[in-house]
Amino acid sequence: MNILLLGSGGREHTLAWKLSQSPKLQHLFVAPGNAGTSSIATNLYLNINDFDEVKKAVLNNDIHMVIIGPEDPLVNGIHDYFLQDTALKDIPVIGPEKLAATLEGSKDFAKQFMMRHGIPTAAYQSFTAETLEKGFAFLETLKPPYVLKADGLAAGKGVVILADIEEARAELSHMLLESKFGKASTTVVIEEFLSGIELSCFVLTDGKHYKVLPTAKDYKKIGEGDRGLNTGGMGAISPVPFAEETFMAKVNKQIIVPTIQGLQKDNIPYRGFIFIGLIKVGEDPFVIEYNVRLGDPETEVILPRIKNDLLTVFEAAADQTLDSIDLEIDERSAVTVMTVSGGYPEAYKKGYEIQGLESITDSLVFHAGTTIKDNKILTNGGRVIAVTSFGKDHVEALQKSYRNVEKIGFEGKYYRKDLGFDL
Repeated sequence: MNILLLGSGGREHTLAWKLSQSPKLQHLFVAPGNAGTSSIATNLYLNINDFDEVKKAVLNNDIHMVIIGPEDPLVNGIHDYFLQDTALKDIPVIGPEKLAATLEGSKDFAKQFMMRHGIPTAAYQSFTAETLEKGFAFLETLKPPYVLKADGLAAGKGVVILADIEEARAELSHMLLESKFGKASTTVVIEEFLSGIELSCFVLTDGKHYKVLPTAKDYKKIGEGDRGLNTGGMGAISPVPFAEETFMAKVNKQIIVPTIQGLQKDNIPYRGFIFIGLIKVGEDPFVIEYNVRLGDPETEVILPRIKNDLLTVFEAAADQTLDSIDLEIDERSAVTVMTVSGGYPEAYKKGYEIQGLESITDSLVFHAGTTIKDNKILTNGGRVIAVTSFGKDHVEALQKSYRNVEKIGFEGKYYRKDLGFDL
């Protein structure tokens, strides 16, 4: 099979690495890819949100399946574009159609879905510029801290949590009247604050059946002790030690099953990954958000733990025969540590040479923001290289990853040295 994978980050390099192990794979193309994917696949330099360009690449390279990494093309309707095109309609796409992708594209849509299907989540209301005063009144009914979320996609930066009511009022005005997050904050969701510990749950569904993938916990804040600005993710651990059997039985019964059944009841076709951002409050799970693709850097710890041929799994998802697959999971812990550019998640420079990658032996290296120029691997993003290691537990796996992260060198390199501190 010839496969086209869309995306350019650590998630896509991990998917490419896993797919490249399949005996069914003939040729793998990644668009636009990075320096890591270039060593195991053919990178195609195209705009993944220009669907006509994607169509050309699919037809020119005799592609048999398309796998979508990031959320933007899904929310923009790439799957629908394939279904509506006579030359593309029979090519399977792993990733949901536009309506289903609204679960990530609109927080208000996701909240309404959860309320409709009795899925536990924080109490909320949504507001626009016209209903700003009502938003102020709703804030008065809540206890601090106050959670404000831009309704649309804001590259992981559209959530603000504030302890002071006056700051919350000012922020709401900022988001709605001054378009702080552009179109994404035309509507703002205000939620009650839930206190607990977060984790990520991943499901692959073919629209009828589903498989639960390993759990993971990622670390979003740039600073140690979970302080500072939000990032795309500074590292991840799988499995999550506190997500034991009893808790996961609740997750399945109260969240996963109602989600899959809710999609079916609402006639929302779904083939692809569902990322459920959870918070454990006491002993109970609540949904913080849905994403319609795999998380990054969680992918870097989840996929290495899956022993199955991923291409066979994706074929089953496309054919709606996912019930025929038995997932085999590596019992060991996997941990990934993300190295980032100095200044990230704010302004940072690109184009620094990365050294020491060839000296890493007992860990997996996944490229996030990298490129090749004149046979040198250079930094090309905020998050640069993820180092994933196995261990009998997360402590042993972390030690391995940290040892190997030390071998990597580039100007301004930074990483968190306290992953797992809260476990």
